[in-house]
Amino acid sequence: MDRRRGELLGVDVPVVAAPMAGGPTTTGLVAAVGSANAFPFLAAGYKTPEAVADEIAAVRGGGRPFGVNVFVPTPVPVGEAEFRRYATLVAAEGAPYGLDLATAARTEDDDHWTAKVDLLVRDPVPVVSFTFGLPSATVVRDLRRAGSRVLVTVTDPAEAAAAADLGVDGLVAQSGHAGGHFGTFTPDSPAPLRTLPELVGLVGDRTGLPVLGAGGVGGADDVRAALTAGATAVLVGTLLLRAEEAGTSRTHREALADPRRDRTVVTRAFTGRPARGLRNDFIDRYEADAPLGYPALHHLTRPLRTAAAQAGDADRLHLWAGTGWRDARAAPAAEVIAELTRTL
Repeated sequence: MDRRRGELLGVDVPVVAAPMAGGPTTTGLVAAVGSANAFPFLAAGYKTPEAVADEIAAVRGGGRPFGVNVFVPTPVPVGEAEFRRYATLVAAEGAPYGLDLATAARTEDDDHWTAKVDLLVRDPVPVVSFTFGLPSATVVRDLRRAGSRVLVTVTDPAEAAAAADLGVDGLVAQSGHAGGHFGTFTPDSPAPLRTLPELVGLVGDRTGLPVLGAGGVGGADDVRAALTAGATAVLVGTLLLRAEEAGTSRTHREALADPRRDRTVVTRAFTGRPARGLRNDFIDRYEADAPLGYPALHHLTRPLRTAAAQAGDADRLHLWAGTGWRDARAAPAAEVIAELTRTL
């Protein structure tokens, strides 16, 4: 596994900082993880191509290997009538912040897909990973020719086989215990909940490719279990949300440490795509009525979530977290990495 990890990631430490779009992943966090000889990802999601280029330039200056994660445009369409119904339903949540959610436009976009791929072909990075679906064979070929290793996030063996057929260099096996959005290709029917070691074993057996395990990691025992199951390395995201270098909002940080938050749940109420986070009032009020509809619902609720984060309103904010959230602590990222690997 050391050889495969070296070839794929170029690091000794079998821990990878998961890409966390929307703020938590910063260039400072990437630099700190790289300095600990682990492998970090930048998160290209929700950023302009120009912002991604600036972050790549900043991180490249550190001289350590890193990757960039990109969202594959696999929209989950929602009709105007259904979108308008939900916008009207949640409108009262925006009123305290002066937001008129009921009349918000239904926005469908591809997160600057073509421009981001062009950037990464033109200015290659060591590793490019994809989530939410499969890039085209042409995209995989162009990135590999440019010198990047290419990974795809998968959530079950069938997705893994489809990704392997594209000629990718490795896979990220994401279990349903992970925080944030599921990388499933089929958001209307996510994969059955499996432990991370089980999923790693299934994906590895199906494809023979290097597998990075992700989802529900709460400590060194979970890292060891995934590696024993065959993982080349293990992604951690939630455990880094409270790291000193992370860009996680104060509201989110405090919620992760709040003993009254007693469980994570899977919800589509915030973004129209299944994601795991701490249970809160918004989820309780709207999950049963929330349609699938990504990225339209993401754009609908984004101004509300931004305002809630700034106001300390944890019950109107997406509190993404995996099942190992209780073990996230306020500390330098290097300490978090060291704790995960001390007994390996």
